[in-house]
Amino acid sequence: MIEPLPLVSSLSSSILSFLDSNLHTADDLQQVPRLVDELQSDCHLLEQSLKDLNQSLGTCLLAYSTYSDQVGGLFNDINAKLSSFQTSTSDEGGREQRERSDAFLWKELPALAREVARVEAVRVYAETALKLDTLVGDIEDAVSSSVNRNLRKQPSAQNSEEVRAINALKLAEDVLCKVSRTRPQWSRLVSAVDHRVDRALAILRPQAIADYRSLLASLGWPPPLTTLNPSNPEAKKSAEVTNPLFTMRGDLKRQYCDSFLSLCKLQELQTQRKSRQLRGYNVEVTLHQPLWAIEELVNPISIASQRHFAKWHEKPELIFALIYKITQDYVDSMDELLQPLVDEAMLSGYSCREEWISAMVTSLSTYMAKEIFPMYIGQLDEENTAENRMQAKISWLHVIDLMISFDKKVRTLVAQSGIMLLLEEDGNMQKISSLSVFYDRPDWLDLWAEVELSDAIDKLTPEIADERKWLKEVPESALVLGSEDYRSPAISSAFLKRLSSVIERCRSLPGVPMRARFIRLAGAPIIHRFLDSLLLRCQEAEGLTALTDDDALIKVIKSVNASRYFESVLKEWCEEVFFLEMGLEHDKQPGMPAGESSSGGIIDEEIRNLEKFRTEWSEKLSTVVLRGFDACSRDYLKNKKQWMEKGEEGWAVSKSFIGALDYLQAKMSILEMNLNKMDFVGVWRTLATAVDCLLFSGIFMSNAKFYDGGVERLGSDLLVLFGVFKAWCLRPESFFPKSSEGLKLLKMEDKQLRGSVAGGERWLKQNMIRHLTANEVERIVKSRVYSN
Repeated sequence: MIEPLPLVSSLSSSILSFLDSNLHTADDLQQVPRLVDELQSDCHLLEQSLKDLNQSLGTCLLAYSTYSDQVGGLFNDINAKLSSFQTSTSDEGGREQRERSDAFLWKELPALAREVARVEAVRVYAETALKLDTLVGDIEDAVSSSVNRNLRKQPSAQNSEEVRAINALKLAEDVLCKVSRTRPQWSRLVSAVDHRVDRALAILRPQAIADYRSLLASLGWPPPLTTLNPSNPEAKKSAEVTNPLFTMRGDLKRQYCDSFLSLCKLQELQTQRKSRQLRGYNVEVTLHQPLWAIEELVNPISIASQRHFAKWHEKPELIFALIYKITQDYVDSMDELLQPLVDEAMLSGYSCREEWISAMVTSLSTYMAKEIFPMYIGQLDEENTAENRMQAKISWLHVIDLMISFDKKVRTLVAQSGIMLLLEEDGNMQKISSLSVFYDRPDWLDLWAEVELSDAIDKLTPEIADERKWLKEVPESALVLGSEDYRSPAISSAFLKRLSSVIERCRSLPGVPMRARFIRLAGAPIIHRFLDSLLLRCQEAEGLTALTDDDALIKVIKSVNASRYFESVLKEWCEEVFFLEMGLEHDKQPGMPAGESSSGGIIDEEIRNLEKFRTEWSEKLSTVVLRGFDACSRDYLKNKKQWMEKGEEGWAVSKSFIGALDYLQAKMSILEMNLNKMDFVGVWRTLATAVDCLLFSGIFMSNAKFYDGGVERLGSDLLVLFGVFKAWCLRPESFFPKSSEGLKLLKMEDKQLRGSVAGGERWLKQNMIRHLTANEVERIVKSRVYSN
């Protein structure tokens, strides 16, 4: 009997969707028997799964009921005791019963609770120990089976045993992590398990690596190095064919990927175990290790490459070229083929591109440290002719240039992955830099700095001896911001060029401490040499003519200008992050005063020395001009009678004062024309203050008598003197405060001066006398003579 079809409204949306998708057309009706068979098969599988789940549920319920009965029995005992205790206390109600109640509540009940907790802890410990023993047993069985099958040469089953061991390792590590976090007192259990796992890993890891190497050999790795990166652009496809990682197919590709994945998972487990074991220790331990699978790719290439390197000791550029070609040719396969496997293994923090490049660079650095550098150091140490020593220096610097150029290209290769890597961190920089060879050999770094400094000094020596470099001014460098005119000689630019070259070369060093050390050894001595050259020229000029000659004065002025410009450029550089990082590293050194602030840190001492030199010789320029002005005005200052007379008719200034003013005007013109604007301002202000003191002590404090005509004469002389400085300020008399206020007192009326002695400080304030003391005012007042 044919059953009627159900109503459409009684069918669920999922059933309707299923029928629509499978019975879309009339032709689909012919596939109905097959569809019925599939549905019956699926139903059978679901029923079987349901039976399995019911069976598992029954087992779990049985186990739970066992533990539940035990715990229930304990609680029944507790309830019985509490009931008996409550009955007895309610019936008797005496003092003795209350004491028994207190004893039970404060002694027996806590002890019972502790016993229950102890039993539960023992149960959990037993379960955990049993589970760990089972997992470790599985690991040991899998490792043993893997070794036995390998001895019987059954590689097909080898990978499955490794996978089983790795899965058991993962489960065991999860349990150990939970125990270490929640039950730290179970340290002996964890230690015992770690001991057994370490023994298993000591067998499993070498076995996994051996299997991986065997697969690489079957792939034809490493390929012949002569076929890498052909010069013919049209042969690009043939170059790709030579990459075994791209050409493997079928079972071989599957086996290789499985082996690579197993090795990555094993390394991830090893990292997790080390992280757990070192948790809580106050030490810095680098858990990040090179990727084992990538190292196994690089090692055979490195061995094959060294056979070529041995022929190229005199041509190191070929060594760098070959390493870069190999690195570049295979870097794409790392991204396309191997990186997905690393991600699948959940090996966090690893980039196959970066690991490949890092391993290749490490192999190059290792070879350089063992073979190349000892050879060049031997050439530098040999006692030979100056020509041979110079050739050894050139060869050394050529190798350094090759390393710097290679590192720049490698950093570009890493950046092409599109992932923003923290390359500026010391750890990452060291991994992808061939200059990391200096990290473990600071004596080689010192030797490099010595050679670099010697080369810079050799190139600067003829420029120091060239007098044109000291006299010719150069346009302001773009390295310094601002519009100030430094008027620096060309020699300062020559030194800055060499210093900049040294700094640029050390920027490639992988680590701030190494850069700071290099700057101290190779950069700072260049600044010292520059300062010594300036000081020598100034001392020679001073020793020959005591700076009375204009040429000698200009020589000192040029040196001050060079110092000012050099100092400004260094301060500008020190604002860069490159120098700020080295400054922080410099402040961490032992012996540094706490809280000491510095402008550049690493070259702060050199900047202070330049400032000290410039300040000292700027003051000497003022002193020299003052000394000459004093000599020219000596007769003028000694002539006390002139202040009792009127000025010479037809002369706006005293004749004996003209020579001193002319001298002052001439020297100031030389200073203005040659000295930089910043230091010139300091020089003329210092000179004005010194001339003010000289005139005040030589005229106002000389016990001379000032008549009306003498006061008028002195006012005219000072007005001309002020005019010499008027080109650089609006009110030059303010830079001659003592002389200006002394003249102001002499010009006061007799009645106004009479109250000065009695008025004291109050009178001085009322008359705006700020720079003279009461005693000085009293002496000036007594020297004033008024005509009747």
